[in-house]
Amino acid sequence: MKLSSLIILLAIMAITVGLDSCQSGAANEESPSEAPFLWENANIYFLLTDRFNNGDPSNDVNFDRSDKTAKLRGFEGGDLKGVIQKIEEGYFDNLGISALWTTPWMEQIHGGTDEGTGKTYGFHGYWISDWTSIDPNFGREEDLAKLLETAHAHGIRVIMDVIVNHTGPVTELDPVWPDEWVRTEPQCTYQDYESTVTCTLVKNLPDILTESDQEVELPPQLLEKWAKEGRLEKEMTELDAFFERTGYPRAPRYYIIKWLTDFVRKYGIDGYRLDTAKHIEESIWGELGKEAQAALEDWKHLHPDKVLDNNDFYMVGEVYGYGISGGRLYGFGDREVDFFNHEIDAMINFEFKESAKLDYEKLFASYSEKLQGPLKGVSVVNYISSHDDGGPFDKKRLKTIEAGTKLLLCPGASQVYYGDESSRELDIPGTEGDATLRSKMNWEEIESNAVRNGVPTAEILLHYQKLGQFRRDHPSVGAGIHHMISESPYIFSRVYDTDEYSDRVVAGLELKPGKKQIDLNGLYEEGTVLRDYYSGLKVSVKGDKVTVDSPYTMVLLGL
Repeated sequence: MKLSSLIILLAIMAITVGLDSCQSGAANEESPSEAPFLWENANIYFLLTDRFNNGDPSNDVNFDRSDKTAKLRGFEGGDLKGVIQKIEEGYFDNLGISALWTTPWMEQIHGGTDEGTGKTYGFHGYWISDWTSIDPNFGREEDLAKLLETAHAHGIRVIMDVIVNHTGPVTELDPVWPDEWVRTEPQCTYQDYESTVTCTLVKNLPDILTESDQEVELPPQLLEKWAKEGRLEKEMTELDAFFERTGYPRAPRYYIIKWLTDFVRKYGIDGYRLDTAKHIEESIWGELGKEAQAALEDWKHLHPDKVLDNNDFYMVGEVYGYGISGGRLYGFGDREVDFFNHEIDAMINFEFKESAKLDYEKLFASYSEKLQGPLKGVSVVNYISSHDDGGPFDKKRLKTIEAGTKLLLCPGASQVYYGDESSRELDIPGTEGDATLRSKMNWEEIESNAVRNGVPTAEILLHYQKLGQFRRDHPSVGAGIHHMISESPYIFSRVYDTDEYSDRVVAGLELKPGKKQIDLNGLYEEGTVLRDYYSGLKVSVKGDKVTVDSPYTMVLLGL
């Protein structure tokens, strides 16, 4: 869908005269405050902490991680303070973000390694050396506490990215964990269940023995580290209390479950994104989920004034290759597994980048049918780009408006990867592997309103803001039943009805600029005043229709 030059001009003017006031006034002032938050309708913003925003340059180098790395494979300075800064500025509010997923903040290996793409440090957060510490490159515990407090104050939930499958690679500074904790071979071949689960993902990525119930002592390097930091006694006392309370054996996975749920109990983390979920025995996610739920209940009990809602703890699984067409099942070749049976509420939908090639109605109708049918009661998280998918939808950023429309109006939850909303480049010369997907957030291009492929950054950002606020304020967008009202012009409705709450919206896409009449299909009573979230106009229902006179080719109607 291509906007006219008039639309581009108006979008730029809106940014120039004050984007915050424009967007807040259009969608926030009179948004339905009683609308419940539903994870099925979540608008999740996913960012690489190190690449998003540098809020504290004083913590940019730690553990002498200063060797020259391959392009975009070292630490670039982003941190928790930088994320907090953008929350406080209202950046996520304007985007209609309801949940924030950051890459892991736990302490990373101190050395670097080369997996075939050049020397790399653990800037991405997935090479953990200590599950109990915040990596100083990302900040300190007080920064994490403030991030949670600030996000919650803005009505934004926080999803913690968790790793149970592996430690960080072995380097000259990071010795391998004991044999009772990890395996270092064989490497996964992905032929069947065993060769996907009981193996190492790649060479030199020690695999936690998650299947083991054997009691083990803590790794000596961890004991030595805690002693130097003056917290050995505290950590050991807490572990003793955990194992006494739960009755779990002191097996590797239960140590990690304790460490991960500590963050929930202490800070009120709202959910987990489960890294490498298919590489771990699925029953373990059930164990983790139950402990996380108990931890969240404890936090809510101690902080009743900070509780956002009564939702249970949320878990979304990264089962690489899972697609919505598979329904509840994922096939390993020799067996199928229903991950939803193990406390997992949603799966990342790796199929959406292909689904997005469909026209609007085929996309929306097929997803609604699946989510209201075989997947009723659970959900998927859709994305157009991510940190490790080398084949995203629209990698060259040629269809930014269409991509945003399909992502944010599709049934299911949406995941905005940092820079989707600002056309951040995904094809960086000189990079190897997934580094090309992980460039620094393009704040300078937002500030200068840079033009990429003929579209100003301001226009794309404004588009994402309007759609995101519409989704955030209306649970029916992601969780409702889809119905096409008219094929030409293309108009559809979404309806979400429960005993406690009802929501309905009507949207029109690829319309003509100027005056347009929208059929409401009997969804609103005569005289009802609706708001068009795209233009900010208010219109009254007359004869089961509204007339919207705007320069845009899109209409987003709701109370």
